[in-house]
Amino acid sequence: HCLSVRAVCRREIDCDRGSGYSWKITLLRNYWKSKVKQEWLSGKYSNIPSHNSLPEKSMYPMDVDTWGEILEAELER
Repeated sequence: HCLSVRAVCRREIDCDRGSGYSWKITLLRNYWKSKVKQEWLSGKYSNIPSHNSLPEKSMYPMDVDTWGEILEAELER
């Protein structure tokens, strides 16, 4: 599970591991973030008509750099 989460959230995982978090804590901190981030990066939410069309679990607290990655992916589409 940690490797699949790291595939999407490399920077976040490396930062947590560098801060001394165990793999278990790192996974708990980043699992849902990786799911939401992957959906955003894959373009699942690229052409929604309004915020009401977003599923309940489409948002997750993410840092500025993560949102920057998502916005860059949108600009490339």
